[in-house]
Amino acid sequence: MIARPRLPRTVWVLGFVSLLMDLSSEIYHALLPLFLTVTLGASVAVLGAIDGAAEATASFAKLAAGRLSDRSGRRKPWILLGYGLAALTKPLFALAASPFTVLGARLIDRTAKGIRGAPRDAMIADETPPEVRGAAFGLRQSLDTVGAFLAPLAAVALMWLFAEDIRAVFWVAIIPAIGSVILAWLFLREPSRHTPTKPQPLLSGFRQVDKGSRRLIMVGFVFTLARFSESFLILKGHYAGLSLAAAPLVLVLFNLAYLLLSYPAGVLSDRRDPRAILVAGIALLVAGNLVLARTDGLAWGAVGVFLWGGHMALTQGLFARMLADSAPEQLRATTFGMFHFATGIATLLASLAAGLLWDRQGPEATFTASAVVAALAGLMVMSLPERVPA
Repeated sequence: MIARPRLPRTVWVLGFVSLLMDLSSEIYHALLPLFLTVTLGASVAVLGAIDGAAEATASFAKLAAGRLSDRSGRRKPWILLGYGLAALTKPLFALAASPFTVLGARLIDRTAKGIRGAPRDAMIADETPPEVRGAAFGLRQSLDTVGAFLAPLAAVALMWLFAEDIRAVFWVAIIPAIGSVILAWLFLREPSRHTPTKPQPLLSGFRQVDKGSRRLIMVGFVFTLARFSESFLILKGHYAGLSLAAAPLVLVLFNLAYLLLSYPAGVLSDRRDPRAILVAGIALLVAGNLVLARTDGLAWGAVGVFLWGGHMALTQGLFARMLADSAPEQLRATTFGMFHFATGIATLLASLAAGLLWDRQGPEATFTASAVVAALAGLMVMSLPERVPA
């Protein structure tokens, strides 16, 4: 029996860097919906617009950073810039006195995420043998989700400690973000073989992305139209009876499912048809939406949130792994950038639509619409070839 290759050190470093940054960012994420709607008095539509605009901004950054990373042959500088800029924006949330300040902070923070996203995924693909690529993306996603799982628990504890003073919690959440930057700076290594012999044309790389990758990007776009911000899950929990301090527990349950299933899904994709795992993940999203649309109690709401977390585990790493398989090395970051750009625009549209539907027709219409769009994406996945060729 041939031994499977070990996961590279780079995957572990990036995983722990993501863990620390997600621990910081998700504390803000857990409290921002209530900070905006309760503390600052914004509407749910404004919340959706801010979330959507922030993700769309990140998409443009991902598109540019991915191409620039491939053109320069460097990954680490872009990763450091993205994590460093994110850490610098955290104090803006604590100082915010209006939704406009929150919007500005979110735009900068998501731009930072966009800068690091495509080069980071490309570095994992560069360093990982194809035989364990699914496991590598699954591991990084699992470690990332450890931070996302711990963050709402930390938010609840800090809200209790500071007597529900959200701004005080925001100040404390800066600490792990700084730790993330230090870890990346000290321990992440740039492989020398990524330096090109001559600069590549800046714009021509987008046209060189192959048909198989473009099909995956289109599927990802439609799928993400069903994937509005988790802020709406927090609001659903609050409407179902959770207090202001306890509402972040929704994300604990969401991320528990995400954490438990991410790595197993990645490993399974190395041994089975990735399409089947993607379809299973989309089916979980449809089921979760239908549960949340039809019920108002906490018990069934918890089931719906858990299904939402499960669908993320069975889809996010799978898309990354399939893109890594389809894209040649010299266009990996470019391909990831195009994917993140397309899905970011879809996130903008999804969050705007979700906010408007919620304000005008309520949660049931929001979750039902998501289920319909997700089912369409599932049909598109089944039309993909078993292995997208490079």
